Parts: sequence; structure tokens; C-alpha cells
Amino acid sequence: MLLTLQIKIMKSVLIILCSNFFISIVWGQTTKSSSPDPNKKIQVADISCGKCKLGLPGKTCELAVRIDNKAYYVDGANIDSFGDAHADDGFCNAVRKAEVQGEIVDNRFKLTYVKLLPEKKNKDTKN
Repeated sequence: MLLTLQIKIMKSVLIILCSNFFISIVWGQTTKSSSPDPNKKIQVADISCGKCKLGLPGKTCELAVRIDNKAYYVDGANIDSFGDAHADDGFCNAVRKAEVQGEIVDNRFKLTYVKLLPEKKNKDTKN
């Protein structure tokens, strides 16, 4: 009887610990503002993996933007903030257009707002 009670308590503690772990992961995610600051300029930029697609040096895949033909690694969002970066349409395989807001500090783009723009579909000319 005592052993059964101990097992139930251990299961409850384990469930609470796992729940807290997953909640902390969700809350710890880097987030972007859901609305732009009306006092700051919105720019349309290329957004992708700096190493795989934008030609930046690095050992790991990191989110980057290209503004005025110059690429910058991003602070304020990570490469998986928009889905799996290594999926067929992920940032390591595709360059997307986005509206971004932020500033360049120490050669990095401090992102405060981002909105991915719809991908242009290639029209099939075959009938």
C-alpha cells in the first residue's frame, strides 16, 4: 500500500516537472512584436539562413536578413521561429521576403518586428 502511494506521488512529481520544463521552453522562445512601431521605418528584406543562403561566415545555421545588398545576422528571432529551417521550404533551403523593423547594432540586425510576405507562386504556362 505504501509503495503504491509512493509511485503515485512520484508520477505526479514527474508530470509537474515535465510540464514546467515544456512551459519554460515555450515562454523562453524568442518572440517578435506582433505589430510594427508606427514611428519606425518598415523595410522589405530577404530573410533566410545567413550561412546557407546569404553568404555569411559561421559554423551553424542562424537567421539573417539582407538589407540594401548587405546581410546581417539577426537578434530577436531564431532560424526555427518560422518552422523547421531544414524543411524543403525552410530558411536553409529558401530565401523569403519579409517586412522587418529594427536597427543595426554591432553589425547585427536587432529585430523588433517581422512579417513574412506571401511567396510568389510560379504560374504554370502549360495548359
